[in-house]
Amino acid sequence: MKDLGEARSFLGIEIVRDRTKRTIILSQKGYIENVLERFGLLDANPSGTPMINNLTKRKDDNKRYNPREELYRSMVGSLMYLMVASRPDLASSVGIVSRHLSNPSEEHLTAAKRILRYVKGTKNYGLVLGPTEGPFLYGYTDADWGNDIDTRKSTTGYVFYARSGAISWCSKRQSTIALSSTEAEYIALCTSVQEAIWIRSLLVEVNYSSFDSTVPTTVYEDNQSCISLAANPIYHARTKHIDIKYHFIRDHTDKDINIVYCPTKEMVADVLTKPLAQPAFEQHRKALGIYLYDA
Repeated sequence: MKDLGEARSFLGIEIVRDRTKRTIILSQKGYIENVLERFGLLDANPSGTPMINNLTKRKDDNKRYNPREELYRSMVGSLMYLMVASRPDLASSVGIVSRHLSNPSEEHLTAAKRILRYVKGTKNYGLVLGPTEGPFLYGYTDADWGNDIDTRKSTTGYVFYARSGAISWCSKRQSTIALSSTEAEYIALCTSVQEAIWIRSLLVEVNYSSFDSTVPTTVYEDNQSCISLAANPIYHARTKHIDIKYHFIRDHTDKDINIVYCPTKEMVADVLTKPLAQPAFEQHRKALGIYLYDA
């Protein structure tokens, strides 16, 4: 083995360390430029947001040859790696376009190109990790009820922070149809609690000194009915239809997880569930820790 000094890049992820501010910035500027060049969008006009609204075109079950299908899949795949590695602000839009990989339309291709145009305008943005103030582990969870026009399934979104840096995020369509916004939020909360428990167990396994396993992890939720349902051990008639597996939240409440109400305007995970208007999107992007930086 050879010591190559301080890490500068890893798998296309550029690492910028600012020791005075005690931060680490993860950026993929070089990767973004390569992707834009591959798809001929280096000179495209930047977009202020990755998506203006949900794709309303219904899925076409009549499969036929689409000459642009390979191009579309390549675009979405490139965006997916960017989203997973360092750009949680892309999670919702990439999740939406990835639902149409089997038979994309021109509308879907236009939507994918818009995401790339947004990426072009924010190629100098990076995910900031640090500084070290604040609680060590906490998260936000949210759901967008019945927003998928094809299936009427809801979307789960969550993000977890270590201090002030986002370390885990998700935007995923739920596997079952929720009959109310409370149920959709409850299913999303279940998913985020599973992630919190996994992160906690990982930190214990590696014996991370800054983590105190006796302190419950705070998960912020903006639905009061969902919080009440998670805290109440009594099965009400109106919630008996909810799959039993989701009620495991109650076994971990107050022991591993502390569910706290968060106003909707301050719900960071909202940007992970659906396209937002530019002011709200920029507010939540900043809360995710994605900033313009000087390379």
